[in-house]
Amino acid sequence: MAVRVRLKMQCSAVALSFVVFVIVCGVDVVNGMFEHRHCSHQHPRPDEVIHGVHIEPAHEVKKRSVNQPLRILLWYDESVYRLKTEKFELINKTILPEAVHFWQSALMVRETKNTIRLNRKCETNQVFVKNQHTYCIDTCRETTMCGEVIVPEEHLDVCRTCNATGHECDEAKGSQAGPGIDGADFVFYVSAVQTERCHKGLTVAYAAHCQQEAALDRPIAGHANLCPESISTKPQELETLLSTVKHEILHALGFSVSLYAFYRDENGEPRTPRRSDTGKPALNEKLQTHQWSNDTIMTIIRRNWQVRDGAIERTMQMIVTPRVQEEVRAHFGCDTLEGAELEDQGEDGTALTHWEKRVFENEAMTGTHTQNPVYSRITLALMEDTGWYSANYSMAQELGWGRNLKCDFAMKSCKEWISSKSSRLSDEKGKKIHPFCNKVKQDPLQTECTDDRSSVALCNLVEHSQPLPKKYQNFDSIPHVPPGKERYYGGSVSLADYCPYIQEFTWRARNIVVRGSHCLYEENNPHPEKNFALEKYGTHSRCFDHTNQMWEERTCKHARQWQHWGSGCYQYKCEAGRLHIMVANYTYTCYHAGQEIAIRIMQNEWLHKGALICPPCKDICQAELKAQGQFCKVGDEHPPATYYHRDNLDCGSAGFIINLSLLMAMVVLPVVR
Repeated sequence: MAVRVRLKMQCSAVALSFVVFVIVCGVDVVNGMFEHRHCSHQHPRPDEVIHGVHIEPAHEVKKRSVNQPLRILLWYDESVYRLKTEKFELINKTILPEAVHFWQSALMVRETKNTIRLNRKCETNQVFVKNQHTYCIDTCRETTMCGEVIVPEEHLDVCRTCNATGHECDEAKGSQAGPGIDGADFVFYVSAVQTERCHKGLTVAYAAHCQQEAALDRPIAGHANLCPESISTKPQELETLLSTVKHEILHALGFSVSLYAFYRDENGEPRTPRRSDTGKPALNEKLQTHQWSNDTIMTIIRRNWQVRDGAIERTMQMIVTPRVQEEVRAHFGCDTLEGAELEDQGEDGTALTHWEKRVFENEAMTGTHTQNPVYSRITLALMEDTGWYSANYSMAQELGWGRNLKCDFAMKSCKEWISSKSSRLSDEKGKKIHPFCNKVKQDPLQTECTDDRSSVALCNLVEHSQPLPKKYQNFDSIPHVPPGKERYYGGSVSLADYCPYIQEFTWRARNIVVRGSHCLYEENNPHPEKNFALEKYGTHSRCFDHTNQMWEERTCKHARQWQHWGSGCYQYKCEAGRLHIMVANYTYTCYHAGQEIAIRIMQNEWLHKGALICPPCKDICQAELKAQGQFCKVGDEHPPATYYHRDNLDCGSAGFIINLSLLMAMVVLPVVR
């Protein structure tokens, strides 16, 4: 750690008093701070999914209203019980129950009235369908798998077989049907095996469906595998783990490239035509899945996609189903937007089976987790457009990213957005390039707040080791970056087309995570000796901006400044129509947006000096005050600084004799390592 030492000297005839001034610049290292957990949903190949599970006749199912709250039955493989006790308790009592409860509350289906008995796997992929039942050729496999789980015999129907010509069809001798599954619409098999897929990236879990019913093709069975070594029991990682499991469940329920071709309209009719010989959509050999129609996903070409030094043609895939189109247009405020853009990067498990990260950033069904995941109305609309579910939109979480930013944001490159907002010729000169950013991480490290003020954050613009592909070069110029080097710079999230934006992060020391930057978790509180800005993380904390001045700590003989500042997490309360910020047990009332509140507080024998900036009251307090029958008051003139608590440093006579030759030696050696 490099520490700069500056000396302040006050000379008299016989004595010298001095303050050792330390600029601390390496306490918490923030390199590699932006964590991205990619989803690698590996969609099942057509031969891995069992179709045509007969439960009830199609004409009866179609007549039913889609008003039965979804009922999910969890079934644990033995591997789950082999988890360490702490991890099993977390998964069994918190993660899976909460994830399942969310989707059971958010989605409704046509009620399944009969017992579900799953089909047995055939030895070959060729089957015969007679009297609404599926028959294998000659024999069924001894075991039927759903992901890593062997489907229990009690869940399986009898084995039915025909000979190779489709004759002599009957129930196999000695085969018996199990009692089946009653009172459920979907059975979810869960395993906890450290598979090869678990070692790819930061994979926590993966899931898919394995069987579909015959009447409307709805998935009725699926599996999830939890990667034991990736399950964290840290409280600050609970939100991420829960969101990941909810995300994977939704892949099994319908948000999957392997299910798009089976979507139906509101009357239960297929959106994609079926082949007369198989009753299924045509097969896309390249993608190894069934091919959907243009009524579900449409290819869109943007012919003037702006990048550094010009424009290119950009092709994208968009979900264009009715409810998705309606919701996405309302979200962005763009009536000409064709639909919701799908991810075009990543491996087979990411592309086409998630929302585009550049457009939907923290929507939970994007391909990588970055911060504050939410399940928005757009995702619920997609589930409605499957034709299998209706959605309870009160369960939707607010997506702030891109809201009301119009067609220029939703239909153009981030390069064009950034350039138009920062152009001198633009009518919008001076406006922020929000939600993107152009500040390269550098010393001194100056943090910001996320838009929802839930986290301390940084612009994730970084220098890459190689020039980015042309379609991801988003800058003509960047502050403090030499001309010609811009092509090396982009956001740290590749799935967002390398568009940089404000993102929460983790503090690291020697590549070990020390704490996160999310305000809600007490575990993220700085160590008392390093809490220079008197932050307080917890359930009722938000991020507030500092002024442009570094925070400082002083005693009578020492002073130190910290080489990172800009924002911090503090507790707050909303009372009497005002926002009140609490710092070290003192309360500071905000009277108007932009008000600067000077902080001078003694703690741990140091005087902490800095300042906070009040945000608009409505940004933080509007919902809380409304619940109290109140509202944010109109901004008013703030009282003088003396109105607020203000500690002073009382040093008295601190002089003492010092050898001048020693003092000169200290001045000559300003850097201590």
